[in-house]
Amino acid sequence: MSLTNASPADAAQAAKSASHVLATLSADARNDALTAIHDSLAAARDDILAANARDLELARQAAADGKLSQSLVARLDLGKTGKWEDMLKGILDVRQLDDPVGQVTLRTRLDDGLELERVTCPIGVLLIIFEARPEVIANIAALAVKSGNAAILKGGKESTESFVAISRVISAALDKTQVPNGAIQLVTTRDVIPDLLALDRYIDLVIPRGANELVRYIKNNTRIPVLGHADGLCSIYLEQSADPAMAAEVIVDSKTSYPAACNSLETLLVQKSALATLLPTVATALATKGVELRCDAQSKAALQNTPNNNLTLADATDADFATEFLSLTLAVKTVPSLSEAITHINTHGSHHTDCILTAERAQAEQFMAAVDSAGVYWNASTRFADGMRYGFGTEVGISTNKIHSRGPVGLEGLMIYKYKLRGQGQATAGYGEGEGKKRFLHQSLPLE
Repeated sequence: MSLTNASPADAAQAAKSASHVLATLSADARNDALTAIHDSLAAARDDILAANARDLELARQAAADGKLSQSLVARLDLGKTGKWEDMLKGILDVRQLDDPVGQVTLRTRLDDGLELERVTCPIGVLLIIFEARPEVIANIAALAVKSGNAAILKGGKESTESFVAISRVISAALDKTQVPNGAIQLVTTRDVIPDLLALDRYIDLVIPRGANELVRYIKNNTRIPVLGHADGLCSIYLEQSADPAMAAEVIVDSKTSYPAACNSLETLLVQKSALATLLPTVATALATKGVELRCDAQSKAALQNTPNNNLTLADATDADFATEFLSLTLAVKTVPSLSEAITHINTHGSHHTDCILTAERAQAEQFMAAVDSAGVYWNASTRFADGMRYGFGTEVGISTNKIHSRGPVGLEGLMIYKYKLRGQGQATAGYGEGEGKKRFLHQSLPLE
């Protein structure tokens, strides 16, 4: 990894050249680089966390002055319980995954001596633009190296100290490996995002990691394909047959374990027949975590006599059901049945991760088939939408796209494929339906 203040075009050209070398390295060479990155970061823990603490101090002051959101401050904190350890573990988890490069996914004999293969290969050069989240640098570096992709990273000014410290460590580690230093670059020049987004000649995929304003800006200002999501507007439908204790536990975890995350719960849809039986238990559990409930008229009425003085209730507006709060605020809406819940999610949601809580399998299967989201869950917290939890090692982000990769994007989402055709001098003129023409065999062969 190199810290560069080169022009965007020069940085992108260097990354493209490095990507051609990285794509041909052996799996052992790429895994050795991951080992070096992990060990170097572990040894530099105190220095990196000290740099992160300096960023945090400035960010908290900016938040107090109204210049930065509290959710961004939360995402910046690398010392948050378990985050540092998860970052390091993610590198090792990625290292031990099967090599994604060069996997044969199709083999066909077109004719004797003419065989076609489809083989996985890296996308090329990734551009990752992120806010806060300093662990993104290690996540991306690990996934990029393992998958044979080059990566250019551009972070926000709120995490400058953190990502410079991490980048210097990774750069020094890569210098001892076969991975070209230019394969992973951190651009330190300010105000270059528009220039980077114009470099579709060199950059193959943009992955934004940040607030919806950032993601929407990127999608609207580049010809390069963009992988990501603008909003994490996740919903849970509470159906009347759900177990009350289970429902409370799943909803509390979905909302409060990390409110600033894109996979946290933002809207709770409650079946009308569950208002009196289930909602009070759930609301009481949420109140113990300090959650404010923004309720429609029916759900608010159902909670008015709940024997808990800690409930914080407010009247919901239409906008609340299309808002990613990223805080301890939850919109609550009453729906008469499953079909209305599905319609609400498909209309107002962001196609990220949505869940049904029910004891009825048929209801659950209908929900998961009909909801148009990257993740559809039955009786499980929305917070499971995560590359590490899916077994991907880590992730470059979560995609709500309809093409290429969807959901948490790990190694598989950073691969495409090429076709290899091995012949013995054949020409297309010799094949067809007429006299003297040969017909294709199109014989499927084992994937060896």
